Amino acid sequence: MRAMRVHELGQPMQMDEVEIPQPGPKQVSIDVAVCGVNFADTLIVHGKYQEKPDLPFAPGAEICGRIRAVGEGVKHLQVGMRVSALIGSGGFAEVALADARTCIPVPDGMSDAHAAAFTIVYGTSHVALDHRARLQAGENLLVLGAAGGVGLTAIEIGKLMGANVIACARGAAKLEIARQAGADHLIDSDDGDLREQVKALGGADVVYDPVGGDLFKQAMRACNPEARLIPLGFASGDIPQIPANILLVKNLTVLGVYWGAYSNFKPEVLMNSGQTLFNWYLAGKLKPHVSHELPLEQATQALDLLITRKATGKVVVKI
Repeated sequence: MRAMRVHELGQPMQMDEVEIPQPGPKQVSIDVAVCGVNFADTLIVHGKYQEKPDLPFAPGAEICGRIRAVGEGVKHLQVGMRVSALIGSGGFAEVALADARTCIPVPDGMSDAHAAAFTIVYGTSHVALDHRARLQAGENLLVLGAAGGVGLTAIEIGKLMGANVIACARGAAKLEIARQAGADHLIDSDDGDLREQVKALGGADVVYDPVGGDLFKQAMRACNPEARLIPLGFASGDIPQIPANILLVKNLTVLGVYWGAYSNFKPEVLMNSGQTLFNWYLAGKLKPHVSHELPLEQATQALDLLITRKATGKVVVKI
């Protein structure tokens, strides 16, 4: 089979011909149709992510396809079923292995591209806003990086939860996409003082931040008393240092969210969230935004779209 693999960290991937992997106990192999691209993939290819696969490896953690073979002990899945799965790495390939416990049957009304663009970004936003921040109807939700993969899902979910959504993104084109996703107020991150613009809109009760850097610091100063801040990632490349004195004076709470970790210590959080999200999708309440679909041989370019922040919504690789 073909696979786009990293042979040297930080260098372009290479198309390799490799043996088709066979599932072990409690695993399945999947003929990959589409692989979602996530910011974590841009880190793992540079050796900067929590997980560091042995070289050479194919990135790609989120896939949709049909089950090719099942391993020993797998009873609830059958060959031919269309599933989405979270696999850590290996998705930039024609066949990938998955832990059977991470496989979710894909509803007939959902396309392969939507299935591969759904679980991580929507799951991250829902767990962050519902389970962690306890976002309430009528609260002001500030979404940074609002036109990105997770940012757009935070807008959609925030609106479904009854929040007033303030979207912050760079440039008129990205802000228009945020508006179409349902944002109530738009702020261009290049326009100047984020703090004053947010305070003029009533301040922030919850801050959703996949960007980090100076925007996080400005957002913190725009918070209302007892606001909750959610750092989800650092697309700016700058991990902010949080001044404890501001937390103290304003009674603020900073909530870390590493969505994938719940599969290890509290998987029911992911299962309950996933069921809610699929129900919303099937009811037409969620509309995944896929801005780019690239073939497998252009997987390096797919990663570059995220690194250079040229993508809006989700990028997927079609196998």
